[in-house]
Amino acid sequence: MPKSPVARLVPKVPGASGASRRQQYSASTKRALVEVAAQLFTEQGYAATSLDAIVAGARVTKGALYHHFTGKQALFEAVFEGVETSASKTIQKALRGHRDPWDKARAGLGAFLEVVQEPAYRRIVIQEGPAVLGYERYREQEERSTFANVLEIVRSVVEAGTWELDEDMLQTFARIFFGAMSTAGETVSTDPDPVAAAQRVETAITFILMGFQSLASAGVDLPTSTPPRTPTPEA
Repeated sequence: MPKSPVARLVPKVPGASGASRRQQYSASTKRALVEVAAQLFTEQGYAATSLDAIVAGARVTKGALYHHFTGKQALFEAVFEGVETSASKTIQKALRGHRDPWDKARAGLGAFLEVVQEPAYRRIVIQEGPAVLGYERYREQEERSTFANVLEIVRSVVEAGTWELDEDMLQTFARIFFGAMSTAGETVSTDPDPVAAAQRVETAITFILMGFQSLASAGVDLPTSTPPRTPTPEA
């Protein structure tokens, strides 16, 4: 069975004698469980994957599984965190390659759209995550990984213009874009043709970014408050 990218996120313990060897064996067991679970959850889905199949694939006992995890949901959460962390690192790597904020935004978008086409991300994060973890836990996990990247992109784009936004307004912008990116990821991952869907999403979001870039280049100020509504004449 090929190794899952989440397996490398379980820390390894250097080989040594005594207690260190036990730690090494424990870490190796946990890594094997996460690796096999990631593979089976991706291929079969959460409901169709049994703990018996996971321990058989990892070649450990069910007691060893319960030593590390309280059950299948806890194991799924570990896999989910691993997939999200791996995706976040991929996006961060793309961001580091660009100093221009607009190039950074487009690079981050491109990396994200590649990530959401990966089978593990599509199945575990987009399709299974909300139902297995529950909405609140799912959003909490996403915010710990994806939101930080979105905030970095929004901050660099806003600073490219003449706009001076306080942290609350910056967070508001970031959360709006975060919601848009989450919807974009779901759109791509559930489409029968994810490649074509990713191209459409990239075109749409690039169009929005170009609009922001034009505003920044023209020195247009963002409104600081909602304009008063015009009273409706009484009949």
